[in-house]
Amino acid sequence: MSLACSIGIMAYNEEANIGQLLKALVTQRMSAATLSEIVVVASGCTDGTQAIVKAWCRRDSRVRLLVQAGREGKASAINYFLMNAREQIVVLCSADLLPVETAIEQLVAPFVNPEVGITGGRPVPVNDPETFMGYAAHMLWNLHHQVNLVSFKAGEMIAFRKIFHRIPYDTVVDEASIEPVIRGQGYSVCYVPTAIVYNKGPETMKDFLTQRRRIFTGHLAVRHALGYTVSTMSSWKALHLVVRNMTWRPKPFLWTWGVAGLEAYGRFLGRRDYKKRRDHRVWEIATTTKQVKLRESA
Repeated sequence: MSLACSIGIMAYNEEANIGQLLKALVTQRMSAATLSEIVVVASGCTDGTQAIVKAWCRRDSRVRLLVQAGREGKASAINYFLMNAREQIVVLCSADLLPVETAIEQLVAPFVNPEVGITGGRPVPVNDPETFMGYAAHMLWNLHHQVNLVSFKAGEMIAFRKIFHRIPYDTVVDEASIEPVIRGQGYSVCYVPTAIVYNKGPETMKDFLTQRRRIFTGHLAVRHALGYTVSTMSSWKALHLVVRNMTWRPKPFLWTWGVAGLEAYGRFLGRRDYKKRRDHRVWEIATTTKQVKLRESA
């Protein structure tokens, strides 16, 4: 029996990437699963995002466009998608990603087991690792992969059973908010490292810190509200993995500790934001992450 799924894409001014993302989705290679609809929730877009999606609606009947007049935050867009999704297995995909041609099939296939409630793919950055910020992107997502091999942590693209119809409107870490709900209903989790989705890490320290402080603020809020701690929250666990995978050549050695310092500073800012109750629901966009261009070696 084929597993049917709905994909939801949350978009705010994503004209740089939304076209190639939709192309990657409509051309997915699938046999054990069926992609029955691709729903784009465009929230307060002021660029060409809606026009690009409408053109794809005319090309492929599976593509649907839902519009929110104002930008209300990603959680609001996800809830709008969940209200309208037709299938009981749903995939969440940010608009600034690019999945490989078998990613959706591999992400959905584990649901043939009725005990599986949520799956996560492996984000791989397209940044040049020979630059410091590119090295930072690869280092953090490799750590994410290493953590996932021993303790599940939802990432950039996830699939789950639609056993609820909304997540907290004030959350800024949607994946981390969904994890405990699924686990709390007794379902198991499944990391699928072969379900690769390309993303782009920040190319400036400003964008890096903007992302990292927001994410850590969100993780602190989830821990406080739900009593749930995501796997990557432990600084000691991360440090252990860094040391275990340390490269002792001068440049990567120095860059590794430079990235660790940036991450520590981002967490400090996130903790301060949390204490001051800073609202990150409608967050500042990290503009350098918005166009995924594959390198020849990617």
